[in-house]
Amino acid sequence: MGDRRAIGVFDSGMGGLTVLRALRDTLPHEDLVYLGDTARLPYGTKSADTVTAYALQATRKLLAHDVKMVVIACNTASAVAIEPLANQHAPLPVIGVVEPGARAGVAATQTNRIGVLATESTVKGGAYARAIGALAPEVSIRQQPCALFVALAEEGWGNDAIAEAAAARYLKPLFDDPDTAPDTLVLGCTHFPVLAPAIARVLGDGVTLVDSAATTAETVAAALAANDLATDDPSTGSERFLATDAPERFARVGGLFFGSEIAADAVELVDLRHG
Repeated sequence: MGDRRAIGVFDSGMGGLTVLRALRDTLPHEDLVYLGDTARLPYGTKSADTVTAYALQATRKLLAHDVKMVVIACNTASAVAIEPLANQHAPLPVIGVVEPGARAGVAATQTNRIGVLATESTVKGGAYARAIGALAPEVSIRQQPCALFVALAEEGWGNDAIAEAAAARYLKPLFDDPDTAPDTLVLGCTHFPVLAPAIARVLGDGVTLVDSAATTAETVAAALAANDLATDDPSTGSERFLATDAPERFARVGGLFFGSEIAADAVELVDLRHG
């Protein structure tokens, strides 16, 4: 019935589970395979060549599970590896999170001032600046690297006083001058939605937070339809979880990102360096 093969999703750790959650909400009948490269987290401080190599390995592992599409649920990897992955594995559809996030940010801003919170690598690479500029050249873009956010999210400390203090420190340069302060803030890392409540408390009213997960899920749904890959099986889809290190911890903390409990025995330990 249709194409029953699974959609493959990968990230450096657990942050991409926010994208998996949106995929599950948008595509309830699709099977999903999620790979978290927890052994090599974070990607955001590594070189483009290293991240690309990791992304190629992750994709090979997902292809071993006969996936019909790959979703790069990592902004850093989306920024540097989407073209190599798409070229190497054509005609396999490869969807990243940067373009959907940029579209959502442009749609949300009322003042044409957008801030981007991301990892150091994503900021240095300028992927969001290029994507937003291509959509809306008139928009002013200010970026802020927030490396500590990834560690806080992976630790499960996304909504406490430590997260709020870090958010206040990171956000200060963006909002010091009311004449240049953005009205829209793109969470340019899939780990960051876990910190959204802390970020919102620091900002108060008047700033829209944009999480690219929902827009990415809509992009995936459109790509499935365009490529005749959607399942027409009415049964509820399944999830399979793979991790490269500490599967028990992945299950314990991952539920914060996925929005529902992940059983400890549901996470399979895999090695991306071989096979």
